[in-house]
Amino acid sequence: MIIRVVLALALSAPPVMTSPAPGRRDCPVAMPPRTTCGFLVVPERRDTPDRKIKVGYAVRHSIAEDRKPDPVVYMSGGPGSASIQLTGFLSQMFPDRDVVTVEQRGGKYSEPTLGCPETAAALLGQLRRPPADVAAAAVECRDRLARQGVDLRGYNTKEIVADVVALRRELRYASWNLFGVSYSTRVMLDVAAADPEGTRSVVLDSFLPESVNWYDDADRNLAGTLAMLGVEDGFDAMRARLNASPARVPATDPLLGRAFTARMSGDDVATIMAEALHEADVSAVAPALLPALTRGHDELLRPLADAAGEGLISHEFGLYHAVQCQDEVPFNTFTTKSRLFTINADKAVCDAWRLPKSQPVGAAPKAPVLALGGQYDPTTPPRTSRPAAEALPDGRFTEIPRAAHAVFLSSECARRKIAEFVAGPTPGTAAPCLDARGGLGDLHVTGAPYRISRTPWLAAPFALFALAALVQLVSAALKGRATAAFGGLAGVAFAGLVAQSVYGLATRNETALAVGVPGMIVPYTWVAVASAVLTAAVLLRRRRWPQITATLISGGFLVWWFTWFL
Repeated sequence: MIIRVVLALALSAPPVMTSPAPGRRDCPVAMPPRTTCGFLVVPERRDTPDRKIKVGYAVRHSIAEDRKPDPVVYMSGGPGSASIQLTGFLSQMFPDRDVVTVEQRGGKYSEPTLGCPETAAALLGQLRRPPADVAAAAVECRDRLARQGVDLRGYNTKEIVADVVALRRELRYASWNLFGVSYSTRVMLDVAAADPEGTRSVVLDSFLPESVNWYDDADRNLAGTLAMLGVEDGFDAMRARLNASPARVPATDPLLGRAFTARMSGDDVATIMAEALHEADVSAVAPALLPALTRGHDELLRPLADAAGEGLISHEFGLYHAVQCQDEVPFNTFTTKSRLFTINADKAVCDAWRLPKSQPVGAAPKAPVLALGGQYDPTTPPRTSRPAAEALPDGRFTEIPRAAHAVFLSSECARRKIAEFVAGPTPGTAAPCLDARGGLGDLHVTGAPYRISRTPWLAAPFALFALAALVQLVSAALKGRATAAFGGLAGVAFAGLVAQSVYGLATRNETALAVGVPGMIVPYTWVAVASAVLTAAVLLRRRRWPQITATLISGGFLVWWFTWFL
């Protein structure tokens, strides 16, 4: 859900689709004004430079009076995540600098794009029985890309680093400020080492040190986040219950655009939670979600199943596995088989692809470095990122309380710290970052709000009750019928209180509505009961169709409210 918010912010400026000029291209998404897009033409493999590929990028040109000469260059993580769509969002962080967003080679807005729908479908197929063969699907994708002339050996961190260095020279910036998140923190750190004269400062959000064996650490990282959230026991109980008796969950396949029934074991839910906890909003609702799942509220699994499918279309899996199979998987031991199916799938794909193991760069940058990490990050926890950042020659680390992965997307304080560092990257220790992020309060667990968000007509009984109460209030007030007017007033008050509570929760954490509604809504129900009683009392004296209709609507609503919504 945070992705929708980020995209809305990124596109909040008036959209402009730029026209191509020599060496440029049409921007593939809506952009803020004064943005140009282009392709950097580079060898697919610099050791055999015959075949050329195109790396996409965008430049938002600042016209601030105090414009600084050194821009910020940003790359998303993944590997395989797109970057260009965040140009507007980043421009708001750095209004006095040009902002350059650069795609990874093989990414969504580069050419060729190394998409692997075969692999994505097989990963989603882990929630079906029998589970799909991810390795076989990945081999099918590899062979298809090979027929198109793609050499997967050219898609690795070393080549991506060389692309960023080449782009600075192409754009003729004397120096710039590097900004990476998650996987691309490795890229940007290596760029700083390879191009010291062109690097003014480095920002590493959710730092993934080269020394960390991510796959070997994955289960431990998830357990650590759950322990900090205080939900480890509930998580273990949920996992055991669903492993013993997997749930059948209605879900939507985003690749095919149709519904299917997912079969979700406890280990499947653990895998999806490991990804979902990247979002600070999800970590905030985990203390309510996991105990509810332990108690058997399997209706709450539907948002997780849908999120798993939607996450599969956010990466280009050909690029993702090309990088992982050369730069990450070979450096892990896999001595203990993970219970997370994504970990085992990546290992199976790399065993099938048999790409060569890369050679780590290992050089430290000379430029000042700010690393940031979220307290609840299950992928790049401060446990590993803090010591690695502080070991850099001019590194400092800031932990963002109650945040998770990619903190610049969710934390205003993190964005401010980044902007201040880029404005003046002086030596020293970063000050603590304290976001005023309040709790969610008591949640009444129910899957109804999420189902309504997917199928709005399911809220028809509530809308009809509110409308009938309003009509009753106005009509009775005009006719001087106090009992009926108070019945209508109670119904309108109930509808307003519920709407206000739900809206307030959504503004603080939209994801919480996938778990339930504010607990205060339950006692508000007595206001609706009072409305129904007063409406029925009028019917005892005046048995006309308006009173009969109002009574039936009130009674029907209460049945819907108690048996379905709550």
